[in-house]
Amino acid sequence: MKLVLKRPLAFFDLETTGTNIGADRIVEISVIKLNPDGSEEVMTWRINPGIPIPLESSLVHGIYEEHIREEKLFHELGEQIAAFIGDADLAGYNSNKFDIPMLMEEFLRAGVNFELEKRHFVDVQNIFHQMEQRTLKAAYQFYCNKQIINAHSAEADTRATMEVLLAQIERYADMEWEDKKGNRSKPVVGDVEALHQFTNLNRPVDFAGRMVYNEDGEELINFGKHKGRKVEDVFSMEPSYYSWMMQGDFPLYTKRKLEEIYKRWNAKRVAERQANRQAQPQQAQPQNNQQETPKPSFQNNAPKSSPQINNNNQHYNKPFQKKQEPAKPVNDDMLKALSEKFKKG
Repeated sequence: MKLVLKRPLAFFDLETTGTNIGADRIVEISVIKLNPDGSEEVMTWRINPGIPIPLESSLVHGIYEEHIREEKLFHELGEQIAAFIGDADLAGYNSNKFDIPMLMEEFLRAGVNFELEKRHFVDVQNIFHQMEQRTLKAAYQFYCNKQIINAHSAEADTRATMEVLLAQIERYADMEWEDKKGNRSKPVVGDVEALHQFTNLNRPVDFAGRMVYNEDGEELINFGKHKGRKVEDVFSMEPSYYSWMMQGDFPLYTKRKLEEIYKRWNAKRVAERQANRQAQPQQAQPQNNQQETPKPSFQNNAPKSSPQINNNNQHYNKPFQKKQEPAKPVNDDMLKALSEKFKKG
């Protein structure tokens, strides 16, 4: 069956700084416009997002900040992108949940008029998921060619799950798989540790996936305004975030792992403060080997004179003493004066 088009259908895909539609930005957009006559038009734009690209995102799509530093911002390209798409319907993979909302966010931010009301949207992922159901019943039929008897009873579902895994190991024993970085491997093998690695590709810190590990084994926030940032960096820039999460409606295991990270971060901070306190006296020493000029002391045991004090002012540093004169010999006048002084009235 051939695809019949009444107007162009624009297949498009975005590479972005992250998955937060309200906060992240587009770094690349590629559009293949399939026309009703069967002809194709292809355009790709690299875009400067105007914000840093997290390393975790660059490792996925291969676009680093140095690649887009000289490119135009979206508000400089928005009109051109909208004109190329024209009145075409839109198609993509997971486009209804991510690509279309992200593209519209950029258009609105740039003030570009791009209407969605009269367009049709084809999400290829939804066709895949609905036609190839991802249920235990479908997996049991696909891998084991059996129907589950007493489906949704705990024992029947548990046994079906075990048989599906054993069938998967046989089916994919020599099958290669390629990850997002282009690395090839044969991950489905009869080894539990290897299966653990393959079935935990997101590397969650907690089972709820609120925090994940990056390539260096560092914990990252995996939701909200701090998505993609290191947990310890978030504690430093917004200390109240820890209390907010601990008091919020998060799983207990998430809070437990968060508390472990917080205690480790706080211990580092205390150790840094102690190290700075110990290094403080050394920093207070005069530089360039210059000696400080000694300050005059006014304590009782201070020297009576100092080279820094002017000799004309030395009496300020000595206790007051009455000037002494040599004793005069006693004469008649003195005796007469004493007699008059003590004479009875």
